[in-house]
Amino acid sequence: MHNTVNTFFLVGLGGCLGSVLRYSLGKWILLHTAQTRLPLGTVAVNILGCLVIGLLAGLAERYGFFAAGLRLFLFTGLLGGFTTFSAFGLETILLIQRGETFSACLYVLASVVLGLACVWLGFRAIYFVPT
Repeated sequence: MHNTVNTFFLVGLGGCLGSVLRYSLGKWILLHTAQTRLPLGTVAVNILGCLVIGLLAGLAERYGFFAAGLRLFLFTGLLGGFTTFSAFGLETILLIQRGETFSACLYVLASVVLGLACVWLGFRAIYFVPT
């Protein structure tokens, strides 16, 4: 029980911090790019999250950095709260590194196409709910 509580605490604390960072960075970028029509805050968060997860994963793999608890805090919590797009990017790269190129392509295609389709479906489903 104690280990499970610690795990949830580490992931929750990291997620909380990551979400606050995502909100703060997105708000700052929106303030400085109000004239553009692109959601640059989200783009910046996704790109930054991918860079950070790549750096941290490289450190973890090459030098054995980060104990299990710190990995949960950083990867699942902090970066998961900041952007799950970074996890998507890392998982895709790991599939490619293992020589599973077809699986990587299927993963990308399924995530993007099915994800967008489900957002559209959920959005449209609301119009069938009586008001």
